[in-house]
Amino acid sequence: MSAVSVSDTDVRSILAGAVDLARRALLELEPSGVGAHVGVRAEDECAATHCFEATLPGYHGWQWAVVVASAPDTDRVTVSESALLPGPDALIAPEFVPWEQRVRPGDLAPGDLLAPPADDPRLVPGYTATGDPEIDEMAYQVGLGRKQVLSLEGRVDAAQRWYEEYGPDSDMAKSAPASCESCGFYVPLAGALRAAFGVCANAMGADGHVVHMGYGCGAHSETPLPAGAGSPLYEAYDDAAVEVYPAESTKPAEAGAAPAAASVQSAASDATVEDEPVSTTEHRDPESVGGPGDVTGAVPEQSSSSAHDAGTAPASTAVAPEPENEDTDPSTAPDAGAAE
Repeated sequence: MSAVSVSDTDVRSILAGAVDLARRALLELEPSGVGAHVGVRAEDECAATHCFEATLPGYHGWQWAVVVASAPDTDRVTVSESALLPGPDALIAPEFVPWEQRVRPGDLAPGDLLAPPADDPRLVPGYTATGDPEIDEMAYQVGLGRKQVLSLEGRVDAAQRWYEEYGPDSDMAKSAPASCESCGFYVPLAGALRAAFGVCANAMGADGHVVHMGYGCGAHSETPLPAGAGSPLYEAYDDAAVEVYPAESTKPAEAGAAPAAASVQSAASDATVEDEPVSTTEHRDPESVGGPGDVTGAVPEQSSSSAHDAGTAPASTAVAPEPENEDTDPSTAPDAGAAE
């Protein structure tokens, strides 16, 4: 006996140790397709199943299963049966579905033809025309003018499908303010199903679906409009718009600087003209010059006046373009005239 990984603690030790016995039984059937031992599980008190990896080509993930048995109170183990079974990772074919059951709801496409099965329990023979227009018209209105009509079983089957999806037990119906029975968009069906089912004609609801009269949604025709003043009206804000604000321009300041400079130059020129008589008056101090008839005091006045007249044009011409030039300072002109 060799060591074994026990996957079930309820396996008797004598059954769990029968690994070599189970392997020999498999090698007699398939000498080259038996792999490592996977585990053991108990079937009952007297039986257990040993699993081995299958190394056969095309059977990836499959396992060999060997059932061993041992009677109570005995140490003898025998092999009951063996089989090749798919494991958890085995690649197996899907479950077989009969051909007539392979077409499912929603598979029908434009151009496809799907005939009902023979002896379909959902259909029963309809009314046969008698040739009387009045009788045939009345029979057609109640659904008897067709070769086959819906049977009771067919109506119950359809009603059950509609009820499960669009019935009063759905989440939508439980949260609705009212049922479809009182809704203006509810169009009742004809015939035997009229008493419980209709078609929804609200595009915002279950439009085009057959609904139970106990179904409901929030788009009920009697749903009141929300009351209240609403939210305040704010001006629309366009984050892509460009807002223009007047900026402080430097051009007016520059334009005003020219008159200011001209005023400064004019003031400087006026100051030059006004300063010259003042300096002449200082030379004609009555205390130092003498009386009105003194000839000595009259000479500087005439010279100063002549110098003033003669130097007015040069002084204004020199001051206007270069007021800061020391060589053409207007204050020197009276002195020069006085000296002359």
